[in-house]
Amino acid sequence: MSVVDAIDACADAIADPWDTSRTTDGDAVADGLHRALEEGGILQVLPGVLADVVAATGYDLQADPVPGPPYVVVTSRGPVLRATIDPGRLVIRFDAFEIVRDADPGRKPAYRRLDGIQVSVSLE
Repeated sequence: MSVVDAIDACADAIADPWDTSRTTDGDAVADGLHRALEEGGILQVLPGVLADVVAATGYDLQADPVPGPPYVVVTSRGPVLRATIDPGRLVIRFDAFEIVRDADPGRKPAYRRLDGIQVSVSLE
């Protein structure tokens, strides 16, 4: 199973028990996803993914990445991998959830499961 497929399966497991297609508990999304990734052994694989992407760019990491901040962070949208390389900060996002904001500023944002995983890579 690929890393993307494994993240997708973990996100499905988090969203499966929801009564609706969304939740307003961002902490439960992030904490649940972190726990599922850790239990599935995926969290420990993500530093290697980051190292491989950096190597593919032709740059070097300043230190060996670990499955925790600042290299790997699990947010309410999904895992984020970060590394500082010579031209800037490389950021790889695996978005499994999207944030849906209401027009009413008094309402909490909701988190909705995306159809699959959206992977994005940027240099900031």
